[in-house]
This record gives sequence, structure tokens and C-alpha cells, in this order.
Amino acid sequence: MTQTTDSHSTQTRGYLICLTATAFWSTTAIFIGYLNTNYGLPPVVLAFWRDLMVAVALAGVFAIFWPIRLRVARRHISFLVLYGILLSIFNALWAASVAFNGAAVATVLAYSSPGFTAILGWRLFGESLGRWKVLAVVLSLTGTVLVSGAYNQDAWRLNPLGVITGLSSGLAFAGYSLMGKAASQRGIDPWTTLLYTFGFAALFLLAYNLLPGWIAGKPLGDLFWLGDAWAGWAILFVLAVVPTIGGFGLYTVSLGYLPASVANLIATLEPVMTAALAYIFLGERMTVVQLFGGLVIVTGVVLLRISEGRSTSSVQAAGVAD
Repeated sequence: MTQTTDSHSTQTRGYLICLTATAFWSTTAIFIGYLNTNYGLPPVVLAFWRDLMVAVALAGVFAIFWPIRLRVARRHISFLVLYGILLSIFNALWAASVAFNGAAVATVLAYSSPGFTAILGWRLFGESLGRWKVLAVVLSLTGTVLVSGAYNQDAWRLNPLGVITGLSSGLAFAGYSLMGKAASQRGIDPWTTLLYTFGFAALFLLAYNLLPGWIAGKPLGDLFWLGDAWAGWAILFVLAVVPTIGGFGLYTVSLGYLPASVANLIATLEPVMTAALAYIFLGERMTVVQLFGGLVIVTGVVLLRISEGRSTSSVQAAGVAD
């Protein structure tokens, strides 16, 4: 009985942490939308400063309060470099997908990640892939289409490069989730993981920005695009400290309690929470279709939670009987 209670408690803690992470993430679009609308900040430049500010802020706080979190075993360095590369690729692909496809379709293509994560988690980590998880993946993708408005045919004026880029962003986020699970299994502190992955990602994003090229009609390499717009820099810093550290940090922590596929499915609640925040703070009204889409996503997560609880209880009951 005690083991069953502890397992349920661990799962519940993981769900609550991941839901909190998703709530932080849901504010991201509000900040990025404001920066794009008012300052025209190129997306890959934004991604570089966002990741750099996260790394600097975490390093400063750890140096003062938790110096031990600055330390990482030498054997983990190459793993964290690879993790940082994957994060930088996800950030770059997401920015490119928004430019090619628009925000609505880019969101749907990025949230193809639960399917990728479920399959890869099953193959690489032996995570379960039952009918309830498959149903939750289908419901999350369907709900995301409805909430984002991607059911409108006008949103799908895509070229093959746009489709490939969008799906690749979903695959990259699935890889990010699985790398987080691997970091947990290696025993690396989740906040140390966050510091080093964002630090390495910032270095690679700097390299991307120094390459010649344009995204969404805006040049790469113009790192000081904001100039003396101090309000813009302040908003960018808040974006890094609040939704990014809160979202990615707690998401990484949740991977110590949940399968990567489950955490990734919970994260699909982000568009629903973003739409709710846009309604509260920006006066943007949700349509009946969007509300229904939100209900579909929530239903998928609830069904997943119930099935996970029943599965744990069944396995432990069988163990007690044996």
C-alpha cells in the first residue's frame, strides 16, 4: 500500500511540476509577440539573447546561493554540449517555421512532438506505448489544430520546405525531451543541466547569427537590433528570466518524475493557456472552436493521467500478489 501511495504521489508531483512549467511557457508568446510587433526583433537574434540571458542569470544566482550547481562532472560535458546543440537547433527551426508557415501552422507542426516522443521514448527508454497514450497523442494534436486556427485552409499555404522545417522543429523538441530524460537518468541536477544547455545553445545560436542569411525578411547577424531601446531589452530579459527559466527549468525537473512522452503531452496544454492569457491581458476572444479544442487537449491529458494511475496500481498490485 505504501509503495502504491508513494508512486501515485510521485506521478502527481510530476504532473503538477509539468503543468506549472507549461503555465510559464504559455506566457512566452505574449512577450515574443510584443517584441516582434513593437521592435521587429529578428527571431534568431531574439533566441540568442534569450538563451544567453538565461545562462548568465542562472550562473549569477548559482554563484551566490548554490555554487555546487556550477559544477559538472567532466564525463557529462560532451553530453551537455550535444544537448545544447539540440536546443539551439530547436530554437532556430522554430523561428524559421514561424517565418515560413505562420504562427498557427508552426504551432501545430511543433506539437507533432508528442508522437515523435512517444515512439522514440518507447524505442530508446522502454516507455509504455498503450492505446491510452496513442489516444492522448491524437487528442492533443487535434486540439492544437483547433486552438491555433490551423483548421482554416488559408493557414496551410505551405511549401515543402515549410512542412519539413515545421515537422523538424517537432522532432527537435521530442529530442530535447528525451535528452532531458537521459540527463535525469545520468543523475545530473536539472538546474545544472539548464545552465549548461542554455549556455552552449547561446554559443551555437551566436554562430548561426554570424552566418550570412535572412529570415522573415530580417537579417541574421544584427545582434544589437534593439539598440538603445531599453524597454525592449527589459522585456527581453523578463522573457528570459520568467517564462524561459520557469518553463524549461520546471519541465526538466518534471522529467525526473514522468516519462518523457507524458511530459511532452502535458506541454501541449500551452496553446490553451496562451489563448486564455491573451483573452485576459490582450482582450483576444476565443472562438467556440478554440474553446472546444482546448477541451479536447485537456481531455487527452486527463485520460492519460487516469490511465497512468491505473497502470501503476495494476503493476504494483501484481507485485504484491507475487
